[in-house]
Amino acid sequence: MRYSFDTLVIGSGVAGLTYALAMAERGTVGVLAKRDRSDTNTRWAQGGIATVMDPEDSFDAHVMDTINAGAELNHPDIVQICVEEGPARLAELLAMGVDFTRDDADPSRLDLTREGGHTARRVVHAKDMTGAAVQEGLVAATRQHPNIQFFEDHHAVDLITTKKLGIRQGGDRCLGAYVLDTLSGQVDTFLGRVVMLATGGAGKVYRYTSNPDVATGDGIAMAWRVGVPIVNMEFYQFHPTSLYHPHAKNFLITEACRGEGGILRRADGEAFMAAYHPMKDLAPRDIVARAIDNELKRTGDDCVFLDMTHLAPSFLEHHFPGVHTALMGFGVDMRKEPIPVVPAAHFCCGGVMSDAWGRTPLTGLLTAGESAHTGLHGANRLASNSLLEGLVFGHRAAEVSGEQQAGATPDLTPEVPDWNVGLAHAADEKVLIAHAWDEIRQLMWNYVGIVRSNKRLMRAQRRLVVLNQEIKDDYWEFTLSRDLIELRNIAQVGELIVNSALMRKESRGLHYTLDYPERDDVNWKRDTILQRGVRR
Repeated sequence: MRYSFDTLVIGSGVAGLTYALAMAERGTVGVLAKRDRSDTNTRWAQGGIATVMDPEDSFDAHVMDTINAGAELNHPDIVQICVEEGPARLAELLAMGVDFTRDDADPSRLDLTREGGHTARRVVHAKDMTGAAVQEGLVAATRQHPNIQFFEDHHAVDLITTKKLGIRQGGDRCLGAYVLDTLSGQVDTFLGRVVMLATGGAGKVYRYTSNPDVATGDGIAMAWRVGVPIVNMEFYQFHPTSLYHPHAKNFLITEACRGEGGILRRADGEAFMAAYHPMKDLAPRDIVARAIDNELKRTGDDCVFLDMTHLAPSFLEHHFPGVHTALMGFGVDMRKEPIPVVPAAHFCCGGVMSDAWGRTPLTGLLTAGESAHTGLHGANRLASNSLLEGLVFGHRAAEVSGEQQAGATPDLTPEVPDWNVGLAHAADEKVLIAHAWDEIRQLMWNYVGIVRSNKRLMRAQRRLVVLNQEIKDDYWEFTLSRDLIELRNIAQVGELIVNSALMRKESRGLHYTLDYPERDDVNWKRDTILQRGVRR
């Protein structure tokens, strides 16, 4: 099948749907969701949206908190844009009917909570299920728009560009994507006058992650394969407090628990964060995750504990209903006992190179949200800046997409061939794919985790080179499946993370290496840019 739209959106989270809604006012929009349209990282964002609303707060304070958390590697102009445009984007969600939590004392005002790294209460939330509320609101709005067509269970395989097709006229341009219909097994051709990559993060590259199964770095890998530079992949954020439980796959304990007074304790009951940072339990995530990692290695314990028992039970039930209900399902009562927690891979601070408007170096291709690198997060993301990022830059990308569409050449469409299956056949040894999946995620966890060393990184690099070649062989030999596409992508993203980490000769933010334990502002206060054939 062949489909053609004015705008093609790959991904259905906050960035993709914000962009789709704006572009639907100008023409037809096709939205690809690799599973259900609500199966996104956005839906699992518990905390909230960091937005300046309190008269005692300020844009400058939010900017400074973001830059402090990002170890000063942020792009200040991008941070300023995101912070200052946040209130307008929040107002659009409110107009859409998203039900944010109101202040108990004054229901006309939104309730503001505080999270790690913030110096003020500025996090707007829908109790502890903000992402789900935002996703629901955006899906409802897009569902009602006549110009938007969803394609669920459609997994993008590769981007289509003029260069890959051998078309020489003009510069390289993105024309669309080849897409696997995972229900029928057929690979379809989707074309767009402009293409938005909003595929989210890549947490599944690690053994332990807070991310859902869809987070396999698809957009980053696809962009790399067509020559778009990838930036700062060494900065992978590990959320400090993922539930430690044999039956919990990826359940996150929201940052707001610490923001409202939760205390991290060792198994012996001793609070330990005062030894690591003046803000104690409210320190930025990179510091808290590293502190927990150090305590676990030092003591040999399996986990630490987040203690909320000193807070009123009624407060916990009202403020954290999602967390409380889920924990009770695992047999943990946060009102009466501390919550066992460990760090888990959570957020990709690097991504596809883009500017303040979501434009990539490849004409016709834009990116927004977690798959993009704008410079907002620097070396570590400040809590609750992620939904904000998707809203702001999804909206901004729509503002410049008209000029991108105007440059499209419709008469190239007939020159785009259908997918060539070649001699591929059904995988006769699926154990090869399953084993490679497990090996990549385990070696990334062991060698490219919270604390790194050159020896570990080089060992991971050598093995990933071999694995990528083996996977490439399987990719051309076997007919496509969701597992094979995602395996190819996490292997590629893993290699990008390792190569970026080996390039940075310092410790900064989320990248901590035993070989270069100090920060180096003279030589390394700059982005790590990977480009095919060039590294700098």
